[in-house]
Amino acid sequence: MSFAIYLTGVAIFLGGLVYGAILLNVPHQWIFVGAIILLGLSIITGVKVTRQKDPTS
Repeated sequence: MSFAIYLTGVAIFLGGLVYGAILLNVPHQWIFVGAIILLGLSIITGVKVTRQKDPTS
């Protein structure tokens, strides 16, 4: 799986969560904080998942 595909999925997922939080009238600062935290965790996870193994020689 490529990193770009992974981040596209994360962006769609995060957009849905933000939209749902807006519909639930969650304060905007908490939506922003949650989105930044989830984005950071997603990038860390995406790098770990899509990293190529070093060839053993």
